[in-house]
Amino acid sequence: MAFEKWQGIGNDFVLVDAFTQTLPDDLASLSQATCDRRFGIGGDGLILLAPGEKEALQMRMFNPDGSESEMCGNGIRCLALFAQALGRAGEGEVPVETGAGRLTVEVLADGRVRVDMGPARLTRSEIGMADPSDTRFVNETIPGHELQGTAVSMGNPHLVLFVDDVAAVNLEEIGPVLENHPLFPARVNVHFVQVVDRETLIQRTWERGAGITLACGTGACSVAVAAFLNGHSERTVMVHLPGGDLGIEYREDGRVLMTGPATKVFEGSW
Repeated sequence: MAFEKWQGIGNDFVLVDAFTQTLPDDLASLSQATCDRRFGIGGDGLILLAPGEKEALQMRMFNPDGSESEMCGNGIRCLALFAQALGRAGEGEVPVETGAGRLTVEVLADGRVRVDMGPARLTRSEIGMADPSDTRFVNETIPGHELQGTAVSMGNPHLVLFVDDVAAVNLEEIGPVLENHPLFPARVNVHFVQVVDRETLIQRTWERGAGITLACGTGACSVAVAAFLNGHSERTVMVHLPGGDLGIEYREDGRVLMTGPATKVFEGSW
């Protein structure tokens, strides 16, 4: 199996062109094996570039534990440049089918990739929370913890918690506890956020199915939306993550735009 290794601000992925290769039926096991950092290629996920049902391109993303994710913000930027290098995507906005719906990607003149991530989902039912309803979960107490959180979905669920100092958070301890909280039957991505000013946020992430990662693109989008909903920020912010920075715009129509880099690391055969 031919592959390429890509990273988006430290969030790294094994990318495979499924147009030209026959892959095993058990993609969960393939993801577990290839993402293993000691015995495999190593990565935060396995991403397949495949033909779509309605669009030319489809993205499928599998976590290191083998579970399939609806979407990955850093991953789709990598996929955009991967597809362009293979000649499967042209210039301008390119539609991509994902588990979170149809998204559009655009490679900018400076080499960064802008993604229209679609609308942020804000109700409990849209997020997939327990006791689904049309109410929002904004600055609410998390049962069993003396913590307040805001839930947002970008096609996958996120829980955002604002703290004074993200460096002081014991993410290895609290991350898996909140990931598996009964509020989120399908588990949840967890983000602790420090507000620097109304245009600058610092984010640390525990990703569902992956653990601590250097970056999370859909998470940065959810963080920007949550910051605006809680009155902490403007609609356009720069989010600083351990692996780098992402520009996020939460538009008045509810859609979220994410802009950031992606880089090929190496290629090989598995």
